[in-house]
Amino acid sequence: MALQLTTFDVADYLDSEEAIAECLSQVMADGDDDEFLRALGHVAKARGMSQLAKDAGVGRESLYKALKPGATPGYATVGKVVRALGFQMAVKPVTKQKATAAAKKPAKPKTSVAVSAAKKAKSAAAGAERLKGTRARA
Repeated sequence: MALQLTTFDVADYLDSEEAIAECLSQVMADGDDDEFLRALGHVAKARGMSQLAKDAGVGRESLYKALKPGATPGYATVGKVVRALGFQMAVKPVTKQKATAAAKKPAKPKTSVAVSAAKKAKSAAAGAERLKGTRARA
């Protein structure tokens, strides 16, 4: 018997205010900006991107760009989107242990382009050192 796989889309499960609020709150508590934008994008998709863009007062294309991972939207844009969804952002104190853990978050892995550039730079530096050694002997 063949196994049937279906496509999972989190937007299909964001069907109530409580589910959306819980999703955004949990992701925001984790402190990963890209993950928060991704979650906000799922919520926007569940609610309807075009209508949300209109309600937030931003262009649809701009909304797509602002919510993609790696984007760096301004606070005003994120605030408009959150308010247009009918939510508000809140600030609350965290325990010292959580704050320390968040501050010590590991660096994001380098992209393949950055790794490639780093390897080229390292190789060039090594070549320059070899060249210096050759000149010193001459």
